[in-house]
Amino acid sequence: MKFNLPKDALMTVDGLPFKKVSKGKVRENFDLGDELLIVATDRISAFDVIMPNGVPGKGVLLTQISLWWFEQAAKIMPTHLADNHSERVAELLADFPHLIDRSMIVKKLKPMPVEAIARGYLAGSGWKEYSSTGKLFEFELPAGLRESEKLPEPLFTPTTKAAEGHDMPITNAECEKLLGSEIFKTIKNASLKLYDMGAKKAAQCGIILADTKFEFGTDANGKVYLIDEVLTPDSSRYWPADDYQVGRAQASYDKQYVRDWLETLDWNKQAPGPQLPPEVIANTIKCYTTALTKLMGK
Repeated sequence: MKFNLPKDALMTVDGLPFKKVSKGKVRENFDLGDELLIVATDRISAFDVIMPNGVPGKGVLLTQISLWWFEQAAKIMPTHLADNHSERVAELLADFPHLIDRSMIVKKLKPMPVEAIARGYLAGSGWKEYSSTGKLFEFELPAGLRESEKLPEPLFTPTTKAAEGHDMPITNAECEKLLGSEIFKTIKNASLKLYDMGAKKAAQCGIILADTKFEFGTDANGKVYLIDEVLTPDSSRYWPADDYQVGRAQASYDKQYVRDWLETLDWNKQAPGPQLPPEVIANTIKCYTTALTKLMGK
């Protein structure tokens, strides 16, 4: 696998002969009839706000990491990728070669209105919640746990999926009521199995997978698929294992670096976001490329 990172950030996708049907924080979706073309831009968001400038090549890195993980994930559950994916993308985008490495052709599915989060360590919003209440959202935990400590077992902590604004935690019972018992059971079990797979593979590469977010969708027959992105630095916390120390925040190979920088600013976490300086962009690229290199050996 070979790909090149652009010098300039791709902030929007224009000029394609396909109808743009939706636009997320990072990805833009185009109608191919029975399928969708998903193109990952270089936009970056934090605290659910898109920053005004992007990270050159981030969309390429996210797509390549996702494609690699989708291949592993297919052993656990169906994914949204089209058959003969690499050949199809290269053929479809022959006249737009700069988009090939950041694009996926996927089945048209109905996304579920939740984000499926699997947590193996006490970090981020989970640590804040535990510090305040002694619980990890709905889950009782032993007293005296420290920041970044490994949980007794991985936990499934879903959230709402907000089109705008902030995603909000919901209980497993609320998630089950929203999705129905069978689908809830399917995505909970899949999320924990996928997390276990990712954590074991990451550990072999000297990385701790602290937590991650999955998204799922259904076809017309109600069959459940893994969609969107999987185990990327945008959707996961990746920590260098050789620097791991309980009781503090960890160095990371993910978007946490940007969040930490933003926390130093006098910013209310509402749009518009602040301009990212060159050194923050450069360090973010380094975090993402290190994750890809360690995980994939590329």
